[in-house]
Amino acid sequence: MVKVLALLRRRFYSSSPAALTHGNIQALDKYIAAPKKLVLEDTFSLERLSDLFITLPTRDGTRSPYKPPRLSAALGNGWHLAFFHARTPESLLSPDGTDGAVEFGPPEPFTQRMWASGRMSWNSRHPLLVGERATSTSTFGSVEKKGFDTKNPMVFVTQRIDITMAGKDQPSVTEERSHVYVADSVAPSSTPRVVKDLPASVDFSLTFTPSLTTLFRFSALMFNAHLIHLDKDWAQLKRGYPERLVHGPLTALMLLETTKFCNPAAQIAYFEYRARNPVIVNQQMTINGAWVDDHNATVWCVNEEGVVGMTGKIKLQTA
Repeated sequence: MVKVLALLRRRFYSSSPAALTHGNIQALDKYIAAPKKLVLEDTFSLERLSDLFITLPTRDGTRSPYKPPRLSAALGNGWHLAFFHARTPESLLSPDGTDGAVEFGPPEPFTQRMWASGRMSWNSRHPLLVGERATSTSTFGSVEKKGFDTKNPMVFVTQRIDITMAGKDQPSVTEERSHVYVADSVAPSSTPRVVKDLPASVDFSLTFTPSLTTLFRFSALMFNAHLIHLDKDWAQLKRGYPERLVHGPLTALMLLETTKFCNPAAQIAYFEYRARNPVIVNQQMTINGAWVDDHNATVWCVNEEGVVGMTGKIKLQTA
């Protein structure tokens, strides 16, 4: 399989991506200078949350009795990811199925998107409530050029999102999502990144295998048509991966879910995470957590071969 993928990479990727043109640079600078704002409204419906619950191995009833979402209850950490999605006509989607410019994507040739990192914080005084309506307001956090003096230039785009309950003037959730964009001709590295300085011991963990059904259901919940999660040929031939990839936000959500599942009394105030290596469908993954002290935990996911897919830090509310 490794040899086959190596041949595919040589066939579909040049050894060095085409150099950026003056027009590329001008278009990128114009994109960076232009203000961006996206306002979306949604209702935290019982139906959508029930679909989310049955998708998550922590809530689908297989590890503990199923508990349906309840009206007026506080929305769980990260559940908002199933809401507030741009409804872009199919004809306006990028070739890979993403929302492109609608989701703050830069111009060509930076068309290959990867979910890189993020952070979330929760306002305990104004929680999001099940059944209630809220508004999501997205703006640019930052745009950074990296590696523009190399063969593989990258653009890091950070999107700031404030989610505010109807009738309130303070956001209940503040989130940052960072995506990295590279040229479509850039192939992924075949050597996993080594992640150092992880805790030597584990205080809690959960193991599951994200399947094709998991990916399909989560894609539907996020209204996400990104072919990297849905189309094996695209993942292999166009992107050079061995199989379809697990969504970055799904892995991040499972870091939160595992913490709550194993520590039901934990009241999470802040969460940050970083993608380290691709997480592959149908490969068993284990979410590990270790307490640094009474209010802080390090969390990470790892596959059976010891490759770390994502790391994160969680901070609990203090009195």
